[in-house]
Amino acid sequence: MAPNRACLYGVRAGALAGAVLLSGCQSLSLAWSIAQYERTLDRYAQTDTTSTEVTRRTDADGREATLISAFFGLDSSLPAWSTDRVACKGGGGADGMPVIFSHEVDITTLEPGDFRVTTASGAVGSITCLTLAPADDPGELRTALLAGEFGSAKDQPVKVEIKGNVLSLDGSVNFKGASVAVTSLEAGPTMVWAEIVPEAQWELGKPATKLPWGGGSRCPLGTRQVVRVTWGGGVTKPGGRDSADDKERQLYKVTIVGPRGARNVITPFALADLDDGDNNHLLCLETTDSAASVFFPAGNLADPREDLNPDTNIAVSQKTNRRRASP
Repeated sequence: MAPNRACLYGVRAGALAGAVLLSGCQSLSLAWSIAQYERTLDRYAQTDTTSTEVTRRTDADGREATLISAFFGLDSSLPAWSTDRVACKGGGGADGMPVIFSHEVDITTLEPGDFRVTTASGAVGSITCLTLAPADDPGELRTALLAGEFGSAKDQPVKVEIKGNVLSLDGSVNFKGASVAVTSLEAGPTMVWAEIVPEAQWELGKPATKLPWGGGSRCPLGTRQVVRVTWGGGVTKPGGRDSADDKERQLYKVTIVGPRGARNVITPFALADLDDGDNNHLLCLETTDSAASVFFPAGNLADPREDLNPDTNIAVSQKTNRRRASP
């Protein structure tokens, strides 16, 4: 039944049952969209399914294929309905761990069986499923959300390794052999990556989708430079699930370098990639001077456990991911 007719008759549509407790036609329309959502970035294989001759670990720009972050974000508390419906089936109620790659990854080469998670006691965790959602806007395909049993608050995961063949989106490098230490459950979120967004990905003026994940808002018209910052996990305002807004925009500080080397600290004139539930923000700048680093002060964003961020600073990479040429 179409949303407008559901509003008119107030039916209890089976497709919407249990989705969310919403009221009014606007909320019912959102619930209808949620019910129609199809997962496309989730994976389940417990073995390495990728056969490849690519063994390079360094790309053409000299950047190594590594893991840059793994965050033990939730202990046995991934939301049951939303995880199973929009992330990966079977992940509800499991541990949650975002793992972030140095390059965008080719989802067709990525499986739970490619990972090995080890706890402080030496136990090996189990990964039920993974997904690249909700960080699926252009340029964002580097965050894999792992769901499974990785340990506990008393025996936390301490290391994530790539044991199988996982290729970058352009197919040039293989992440096999990469590893990273795990950020503890109690730690607050930090920025782990920042990069200049290529103009082809700007999509200036584009609003966020109606869904609370995927398809975040883009920078406004008039933007002259875009910096993407990636957090170790999803972040919201403290004390709830509200997305960052103009308050958080004013807290971001970007150090820029002029053509003669003069450094200056500015505030983005707009903040974008909002209202999509992922771990990225777009900093919209009115200058073309080179962005060198980004700072965000402590206590103003929280992870899903409500751990607050510490002071966090990140250098801005000047390299952008290369993409496989279209056939």
